[in-house]
Amino acid sequence: MLDTATYVPRLRQQFRDTVKPALKEEFGYKNDMQIPRLDKIVLNIGCGAEAVKDSKKAKAAQEDLTALSGQRAVITKAKNSIAGFRVREGMPIGAKVTLRGDRMYDFLDRLITVAMPRIRDFRGVSGKSFDGRGNYAMGVKEHIVFPEIDYDKVEEVWGMDIIIATTAQTDAEAKALLKHFNMPFNS
Repeated sequence: MLDTATYVPRLRQQFRDTVKPALKEEFGYKNDMQIPRLDKIVLNIGCGAEAVKDSKKAKAAQEDLTALSGQRAVITKAKNSIAGFRVREGMPIGAKVTLRGDRMYDFLDRLITVAMPRIRDFRGVSGKSFDGRGNYAMGVKEHIVFPEIDYDKVEEVWGMDIIIATTAQTDAEAKALLKHFNMPFNS
């Protein structure tokens, strides 16, 4: 059992010890508060047409997201009615969770060191998926690459969006921050 009073996630310690000084030198920051850091990680599973046919699908996505994040996920509901997709306003269509603090660093560590190597035909993540303000978005086609998900008990394999929000002002600063965490960029 972990002693929560003294437990510090590996990536948080790495940020304090090596990443902060390296970024300060690389970009010439005069103040430590200028150094970009991770703000939050948002995980999202959209069930789409499956949730329209069976409302239990959104609940299953919520349970899977809760298992792999270590934090209770919330069910997302449709904002608008779309007749072509048979979606009514307020209908459950997915699940999401926002991670901050230690859980955020633990999840990023598991994503980079455990889940990404388990992705089939993995050649790195795109270095162009930044939004212009230092945030990075990526997708995973199968949520079962995470070891917390028991493959035998999964009814449906979901795709998952992962958004990494940083305090960086530019994409170059955010990319440098994620590279120091060993994010495997292919370009």
